[in-house]
Amino acid sequence: MIYLNQAGFAPEATKHATLTGDTSYTLHANAGSIVKSGECTLKHDDNSGEDAAIIDFSEIKATGSYYFTDGKGNKSAEFVIDNNHYDEALFASIKMFYFQRCGMALEEKYAGVYARKACHCGGGYMLHDKSIRRKMLGGWHDAGDYGRYVTAGAVALGHILYGYEMFPDALQLDLNIPESGGNLPDILAECKYELDWILDMQDEDGGVHHKCTSQNFCGFIMPDEDDLDMVITPVSSLATGDFAAIMALASRIYRKYDEAYADTLADAARKAWNWLVKNPSFLFENPSEVTTGTYEDMCDTDERLWAATEIYRLDKNEDAKRIILSVLELRINLYALGWADVGGFGTLAVINGGAELFGEDLYRRMTLKWLDEADRLKGIAESNAFNFTLRPAEFTWGSNMVVLMNAMILCVAHKLTQDKSYLDTAQYQLDYIFGRNAMDLSYVTGIGERAFKHPHLRPTEADGIDEPIPGFVSGGPNFRPCDEAANPDNMSDKPAMKRYADDMRSYSTNEITIYWNSPLVFALGYFKEYSK
Repeated sequence: MIYLNQAGFAPEATKHATLTGDTSYTLHANAGSIVKSGECTLKHDDNSGEDAAIIDFSEIKATGSYYFTDGKGNKSAEFVIDNNHYDEALFASIKMFYFQRCGMALEEKYAGVYARKACHCGGGYMLHDKSIRRKMLGGWHDAGDYGRYVTAGAVALGHILYGYEMFPDALQLDLNIPESGGNLPDILAECKYELDWILDMQDEDGGVHHKCTSQNFCGFIMPDEDDLDMVITPVSSLATGDFAAIMALASRIYRKYDEAYADTLADAARKAWNWLVKNPSFLFENPSEVTTGTYEDMCDTDERLWAATEIYRLDKNEDAKRIILSVLELRINLYALGWADVGGFGTLAVINGGAELFGEDLYRRMTLKWLDEADRLKGIAESNAFNFTLRPAEFTWGSNMVVLMNAMILCVAHKLTQDKSYLDTAQYQLDYIFGRNAMDLSYVTGIGERAFKHPHLRPTEADGIDEPIPGFVSGGPNFRPCDEAANPDNMSDKPAMKRYADDMRSYSTNEITIYWNSPLVFALGYFKEYSK
């Protein structure tokens, strides 16, 4: 078999595919001609459990459609060589957020066959006092269920808004959403839909409530059929720290378009920061009566770091600067970009803020940490036949999120250094996501000839439409799967890269989330910017 990026390649890009189970290959143009052929020496690959080799066909630059065959006649997925090969994927991966909107009808002129009725318009009540209700209208459904979570939402916004800050032109797409043609670029209008909901999760004293969900998950029904009461869980320092950071970041980006809204965001960020200062130790545990996703985290130091970096960018707050320096002594992860560990966002804030603002010593310290991680990832990628940045035990729940965040790290390393080896390694991670993997699947719905089709996503299962909504990223292989479709009994004999089930029941390998899509948006946007 030959595995490759089904979304295709730019003409000048480094182009790799992976050959397994045979030693010879032939590259065909769809017009009928043979373009290249060759022999490879196979070597065992631990992630896939297969004997494999890299095919390098970077010298093929003519635009068009192609496919490979191996010596046994097995045909690869078709792919294109074209400068616009990622356009469809970038559009779909951003439009995904519109399809996750809560609290409004998705009209046919924007959603096509995936139109649906408005949902969850009744607001929510405080878990500690049912007499207190808030409108709780809007925001994005977090994942395959209908919950909304501040920490997850802030992280998804962080991936997108840092991307917008670094390469805004690449993300100026017409998304065909209700706000299209307005004052805001479409991607900022989409992000505002989430920001407005998160704003409503803040108390007057600045503290931010952790999540708004039903007490238990509903069944696989359409969102407008979910009539379970929404409950608002208590305030947490995790949510408040992420809130302070994302509101400060957003205030800077939106100021160009709407001064009043930017002021609202900045004031909310300051209130959250003041709450954090007054509450130095305050975490979150899921209340016993609530069984939906917890997003628990027993350390808020990284959230405070991210908040401090963005508050310093907002106001040059010297207390925030001191907190940044003190937190760095704790040796937290300075390149993590997930919901549990957000230290990497603090580093991005320093990188984007620059040495002039943060000081040469701090800027250099954080950029060197970032580049050290990029070098580590590059070394792993050079050691296997998929040019992949994970080892077998690192296929966690949501492994594709880790792959895409690694791509982000490598893109930023390239921006810092202009070293093309970082860009190539970032490209290899996108290759994996779009089909250069042992499942021979594109892990983005609707993108590629062999895209996965059965996400753990309630609307896709309940809408009666065969094809899933395009643009959703699957969680991906999980070394320790734990659901009905993918479990230790039927996965234990499989290598890590094959512990995956394209089955809607498989929440531990095939769910979707907003913060698995957002790093894909960042990476695709960076490649669009670089290819100009």
